[in-house]
Amino acid sequence: MQGQDLIRTIPCSGNDSTCYALADCNNFFVSCERAFNPALEKKPVIVLSNNDGCVIARSNEAKAIGIKMGDPFFKIREAVRKYKIHVFSGNMQLYADMSARVHATLREFIPEIEIYSIDEAFIDLGGIQGDMKSLGEKMAYICRRNTGIPVSIGISKTKTLAKIASKLCKQYPKLHNSCYMHRPEDIETVLKKFPIKDVWGIGRRTVAKLDLYNITTAWDFLSAPEDMIRGLMGINGVRTRNELSGIPCIAFEDSIKSRQSIMTSRSFTKEITDMELLSEQIAEFTAMSAEKLRKQGSLCGEIMVFACTNRFRTDETYRNSSAVFKFETPTDSSIELCTAAVRLAHSVFSPGTGYKRAGVCFSDISGKEILQPSLFAAPDRFKHDKLMDAMDRLNKSMGGKAVLIASEGSGKIANTKDHMSPHYTTDWNDIPVAHV
Repeated sequence: MQGQDLIRTIPCSGNDSTCYALADCNNFFVSCERAFNPALEKKPVIVLSNNDGCVIARSNEAKAIGIKMGDPFFKIREAVRKYKIHVFSGNMQLYADMSARVHATLREFIPEIEIYSIDEAFIDLGGIQGDMKSLGEKMAYICRRNTGIPVSIGISKTKTLAKIASKLCKQYPKLHNSCYMHRPEDIETVLKKFPIKDVWGIGRRTVAKLDLYNITTAWDFLSAPEDMIRGLMGINGVRTRNELSGIPCIAFEDSIKSRQSIMTSRSFTKEITDMELLSEQIAEFTAMSAEKLRKQGSLCGEIMVFACTNRFRTDETYRNSSAVFKFETPTDSSIELCTAAVRLAHSVFSPGTGYKRAGVCFSDISGKEILQPSLFAAPDRFKHDKLMDAMDRLNKSMGGKAVLIASEGSGKIANTKDHMSPHYTTDWNDIPVAHV
């Protein structure tokens, strides 16, 4: 059955006892830029990472030119000039706010949604009666009308199948941004053509293993013996196999789960050879991670600091150094975390080495409510809590850098954002003005 025939066969009514939808924002970062600049429609657009390092988002037109995810910006400058590609620095404040607006719109239809990522959210439609295809079309239409962001709504029996259905929306415009995939014969037709590498939960290494057994499509995977899948992938592979067969195995989470690790890293515009400057950057990354840690009500038990040289240089050997510190008592204090991070930065620093990238990773994260202090814990823990709360409230009301930890320095290294668009929805000074 051809793709267009498949579109005609998917019915638009009925519902099973279990039914999930995935709302996936199309080319989200690019769509955010286009929402405030319609002239970018049908033009090649890319969005760059911190310090304009590499490509993290591409429009379909940029993909057609051959721009790949992760391409270093300095390597594609000629293509940018030749094909008149529109370039934007990552405007994360804008993207986060637009994401929240899309999620708020989805909650107008179904109050409980599971935010999977900045551009994806699952919706539990179990027990809802009516025309699922039309419901999906309405959600997609209202999201586009309210936010300017195009959204694909995939609906099916499991989360994994809903993800596949959302991808069909992007491949076939006649679906009108909504695909309700539930009949067994339609699911079989789709899975027989759907690449295994694009199935949710299947990583690159697993794809290589499956290729040895000539498993190249989702249907091949579903048809393989369960014992073989279990041997290759363990219980997670069995869950994915069951999900593809229409048996829900991935629970719906209507609350945001706490992160089990928090990492903040960045590439620098110029190589850092000075210990003080590297320490300030590490302290800044640590303070940013600490704020995220407190926001989710967690404590950090272990911190890792790493720094690496420029992997694109051919005249020097690539170096990646790291060091780890484990806290006797888990903490969320920026003061304690920055103190440990700066100490680790000194241990990884090598004089005469130019560092192009560095970062901090928090692990061994636990809930603050289950803290069991050490007998020898510092007696000013309560003071730290009050101080961090005051600092977070000031930074939220006055700006993210209103109050700093001293070890963060004075920002001697400015971030490179040469292609930044206005903060249309998060800064009063950048609110669009309508001219009559």
